[in-house]
Amino acid sequence: MSVTRGASVPVGSRLGMVGLGAMGLPMARNLVAGGFELHAYVRRPAAADALVSFGGRAARDAREAASGAALLLLTVVDASQAEQVLFADGALLALPEGGIVMLSATCPPAAVRSLAGRVLAAGRRFLDAPVSGGTAGAAAGTLTVMAAAPPDTFDDAMPVLRAVGGRIFHVGTEPGQGAAVKTVNQLLCGVHLAAAAEALSLTQQMGVDGEVALEILAGSAASSWMLRDRGPRMLQQQPEVTSAVDIFVKDLGIVMQAGRDGRTALPLAAAAHQLFLATSGRGEGHLDDSQVLRTYRIMNGEAER
Repeated sequence: MSVTRGASVPVGSRLGMVGLGAMGLPMARNLVAGGFELHAYVRRPAAADALVSFGGRAARDAREAASGAALLLLTVVDASQAEQVLFADGALLALPEGGIVMLSATCPPAAVRSLAGRVLAAGRRFLDAPVSGGTAGAAAGTLTVMAAAPPDTFDDAMPVLRAVGGRIFHVGTEPGQGAAVKTVNQLLCGVHLAAAAEALSLTQQMGVDGEVALEILAGSAASSWMLRDRGPRMLQQQPEVTSAVDIFVKDLGIVMQAGRDGRTALPLAAAAHQLFLATSGRGEGHLDDSQVLRTYRIMNGEAER
């Protein structure tokens, strides 16, 4: 298959973007602040208004967002949404030949390889570039980027990567390698989050003040990024949603699929997945993922706090 080598994507280039959710919107803000001309398609009026307020341009659809862009950034929820945007909605063919499709959603490696094959067959380039760091990292422009692409594509996209990321890694040259690293990342995030909830649940059961316990644990050898970030929200009755329970239902599902594909036992990931599934199954999948703690409370016979 032949792919046209496109130009690099320097600051000032026109970019397209689809997916301005909790992560995508602050990433869009940083791209505009970094000097890019950003055309983004977003369905939610509030997000469209925010886009325009910081200098982005609201596209009428995905095709318009991609038209004339050097790079199309997809910060959608999953691989099926990426497929919809690229093929059913026509964004791929609106992107100039040699343009780069940068996929930053958390997707199964096999799905990423399939999407990349279709993108490359259409004469466009593909950058498998999932990110980690949460909404705080997205807002600060300090995300960790796990990028896989041929060296020329990676180099050409570097100005875009630098606008959104603080730690940028070239993890491989083949699509799916970035997704593989993100899968391992999500395994640890999900397990650490469930473990933090278990610890705080036990703390409360033993009658220890949660805020005091959290302050001690967050500064000890027992700490984790998830404990420090999600722990305070676990102590709130209705915390702001920065990442929903259902995101971890999806992401740990990807982890479990990777384990099945590789015939690798993942008992801790499986237990964490069940806890998020139980929380979602009660109709609480839309809540902040810190509220996996509620499942522990139910299992332990605690009244809702």
